Amino acid sequence: MARQNYSYEKRQKELAKKKKKEEKKQRKLDAKAGLSEEAISENVAKEALASKAPSDQPSQV
Repeated sequence: MARQNYSYEKRQKELAKKKKKEEKKQRKLDAKAGLSEEAISENVAKEALASKAPSDQPSQV
């Protein structure tokens, strides 16, 4: 029987946490800079699209 690859699941969870933390940090910086909510939502949408771009190369970790 095949074994679960828990390290893969853990890595995906860590990446999701890191992404969420970075987005929160960016929102706080934008709010501090006085950007409007509309501009902030556009920035978040652009970042989300950029992060979904497939990468053919494996990570160098």
